[in-house]
Amino acid sequence: MGAALEAAPSASKKPYLIFIRNGNYKEKLTVDKPNITLIGESREGTIITHDAYAAQKIPGSEETWGTFRSATLTVTAPDFRAENLTIENSFDFLANDALDADATNKIHGTQAVALAIDKNSDRAAFRRVKISGFQDTLYANSGRSYFTESRIEGNVDFIFGAGTALFENSDIISRVRGRKMTTSGYITAPSTNIHNAFGLIFIRCRLLKEQEVPDDSVPLGRPWHPTTTFPDGRYADPEAIGSSVFIQTYMDSHIAASGWASMRGTARDGTKSALFTPEDARFFEYQNYGPGAKITSTRRQLSERQAEKFVRKKILNGWTPIFHTF
Repeated sequence: MGAALEAAPSASKKPYLIFIRNGNYKEKLTVDKPNITLIGESREGTIITHDAYAAQKIPGSEETWGTFRSATLTVTAPDFRAENLTIENSFDFLANDALDADATNKIHGTQAVALAIDKNSDRAAFRRVKISGFQDTLYANSGRSYFTESRIEGNVDFIFGAGTALFENSDIISRVRGRKMTTSGYITAPSTNIHNAFGLIFIRCRLLKEQEVPDDSVPLGRPWHPTTTFPDGRYADPEAIGSSVFIQTYMDSHIAASGWASMRGTARDGTKSALFTPEDARFFEYQNYGPGAKITSTRRQLSERQAEKFVRKKILNGWTPIFHTF
């Protein structure tokens, strides 16, 4: 895979197709050229996988990957497409999660990204893909991205970032934890800038769960304010007013009745004492259904007029994703 990407043209004006036969490709890849398209032979049979995690040292270095460099596949160029394949981070989160907090071999820093859509990426499109991990599976941090007929699975903050990402007709799977917890995880952790109208948007999707995930244990999301360096210090970004919206989406019984959760961030004094609440974020629902879908005072609903703005053309700002059919 790495060799195929290396051989691709550096500035193609049209899609450059790379067809991938079924197989397990253990590689850590970066797509930094525009107009690259990866097409797998089958979603379940074509697997791009790696097991890097945040606290792991980079080979040959004392430096660690950190969350944002742990990704199996990182996209940093426009007009990327992927179809019919799996992108996976195979770090053994569950085994580590099951260890006691004071276990000498317990890893702290278990964020392990499968797919990162990062700086300079825009118009990234995915159809019939599986994005698999546990904590921080999908980092949608830059530009616009679109997912359809896909499956994204994880447990803690597993769809997160500052980008505009639209999910349509896709399955969002909450995965089990390695130990029993009242809160099993969070689906989204958006850090959308206040000047961007749309963040993480789910339309006609299904929020499903692995069998062992308890009922009423997974909030739809929590507001992430990344620690950011400013002229007067380093603290939680006050302009990261996260946007997560679920529209006409099926919600299974694992979804928390409260809907959303708060999240701590770095205060100006450097402590994790800042508390950001769902009410201060842009968290909304509209016409959802299923055992986990409820209308309560803590689960704000869009009005019909507000919901009219949440259509593909407006969310993606005029971009129409195009896929290849074989």
